[in-house]
Amino acid sequence: MKIALRILVGVIVTAMTIWGAAMLYFSPLLAESWRPLAAGAYAAITLLAFLFLPRRRRTLLGSVVAFAVLVVLYFQIPASNDRDWEAEVANLPYATINGDRITIHNIRNFEYRSESDFDPRWETRTYDLNKLDSGDIIAVYWAGKAIAHVMVSFGFAGKDYLTVSIETRKEKGESYSTLAGFFRQYELYYVVADERDVVRVRTTYRQPQEDVYIYRVNGPLKNLRRVFLDYIQSMNDLRERPSYYNTLTTNCTTSILFHTRMNPESPPMSWKVLLSGYLPDYLYDLGRLDTARPFAELEKLSLVNGRAHAADRDPAFSQRIREGLPNPRVMP
Repeated sequence: MKIALRILVGVIVTAMTIWGAAMLYFSPLLAESWRPLAAGAYAAITLLAFLFLPRRRRTLLGSVVAFAVLVVLYFQIPASNDRDWEAEVANLPYATINGDRITIHNIRNFEYRSESDFDPRWETRTYDLNKLDSGDIIAVYWAGKAIAHVMVSFGFAGKDYLTVSIETRKEKGESYSTLAGFFRQYELYYVVADERDVVRVRTTYRQPQEDVYIYRVNGPLKNLRRVFLDYIQSMNDLRERPSYYNTLTTNCTTSILFHTRMNPESPPMSWKVLLSGYLPDYLYDLGRLDTARPFAELEKLSLVNGRAHAADRDPAFSQRIREGLPNPRVMP
């Protein structure tokens, strides 16, 4: 029992030390030049204390206190909307509501010449909630099956499509790191965009090009409207109270699941949500996608890259990339 207890304590202390060192290295708690030194010093002092100090219980208590201090400091790191942002995330979307008329400001609709060369266009559009009649999952793949970037596109009377992509809000010159995303490095951002922006930049202008799939989701219309309004609420909340992205808990896929939580038919958590590339398979298994054909056939049909290239700047872009896709079964 003593040996087992010591092993357990050793595992816990090691995990705490790794987390503390990683937090000091990746998070914006300290100036960037100080982070490697602070992370190395924390790990080294913890290790040396357990190796050479005679009273292990006091050493353990000291390490727990030090870790607790780091946790408290970590949760005090404030998110901000006032930084020198990359052009793609420069403006925060928000909405004003007048009955069933919802006006959304700062909808992104850039005109691209390449991924990094574009004319910024931020638009204001008004949508009638009574015309909301579809919700589609857009899954984007670039490195195999397991990982995808997932977006939601809301359709209004089969004509207007508004896409929401939950992403990191990067500062100018800042690059994305999966590890840094665990440690309050990036603010949370809702890209609210025309499909010609968020789809075309991935199918046409990003190098190498990414594979984009559109899956039409079945379900009650009342649930879809509740989810849409929850997205609207979150956009407005982020404008007032900025928050952090987290690689595991608050990312493009888990956030979609959380937005469905107000509905009784919300899908349960699954490893296929955490491994986001399998989310379409998961929805298919739940009957939320067209199941009249095998999933492999539906997946092949849902790849829109070729149709996106052909549609390009066509005002009917959204309709053309959905050609041949099964119509969603949306019930009252």
